[in-house]
Amino acid sequence: MPNPALHSLYVRPVKSLGGSSPVEAAVEPWGLTGDRRWMLIDATAKVVTQRQHARLALAFAEQSPDGGIRVSAPGMEPLPVAVPEPAAIVPADIFQTKVETVPAGAAADEWFSTYLGEDVRLVHLDDPARRRPINPKYARPGETVNFADGYPVLVTTVSSLDALNSLIAQGDHPDEGPLPMDRFRPTVVVEGTAPWAEDHWTRVAIGEVTFRVAKPCARCVVTTTDQRTAQRGKEPLRTLTRHRLIGKKMIFGQLLVPEHTGTLRVGDPVEILG
Repeated sequence: MPNPALHSLYVRPVKSLGGSSPVEAAVEPWGLTGDRRWMLIDATAKVVTQRQHARLALAFAEQSPDGGIRVSAPGMEPLPVAVPEPAAIVPADIFQTKVETVPAGAAADEWFSTYLGEDVRLVHLDDPARRRPINPKYARPGETVNFADGYPVLVTTVSSLDALNSLIAQGDHPDEGPLPMDRFRPTVVVEGTAPWAEDHWTRVAIGEVTFRVAKPCARCVVTTTDQRTAQRGKEPLRTLTRHRLIGKKMIFGQLLVPEHTGTLRVGDPVEILG
């Protein structure tokens, strides 16, 4: 087996949209630079994701050098969105956690509302250093996170996906496999490890950055959404329920918290520190 290495990186500027797979990315305390600094909220200020709108899988956001974004989607003219001035603050609800956000503006709201057929607003995370603490049950004092579901970085492994796809091929819906890695929307992907080895990691170094493993990643309906067609199926949740149920959670991947900043590069060595 080859030595463990960083296989790929993913940066998605807007939560639940598609993004890019750069060859390198800077790590900030709250996640990769530019990752999930924007998100959608509904009329009640609750976060909007692919859980409610599978069509978000077909929309993409590209980050501009100045921190703004350019969004695109089928049937829509691309729209540039500048970083808004923090003159107004909008409270948002991310899975029952209140976060102060900055509204992106009427043009972005209209664009996304037209695409989804529902009134939504685009908001920006202006100060990730203080806006959203990590769940104190798994965090250290002062640790914060961007608009990710709960933790700065999600790591998955190529070998575990291969193992999962083998299980899917033996199950009730073999026609749904093999699944690509984008179903799991990771931040970093590691190759060269044994299947499910990440279950036992407590601390890992990827290139020049070390991370603490906070907890396993419980999976939801988003993983059943084809990121290229927005169609939903049964997998991988059916197979995860049968083979990867830990407690009451279906597990794939591990959630990481950076111990310091640095830069990750595809091909970086990966060292399991504990």
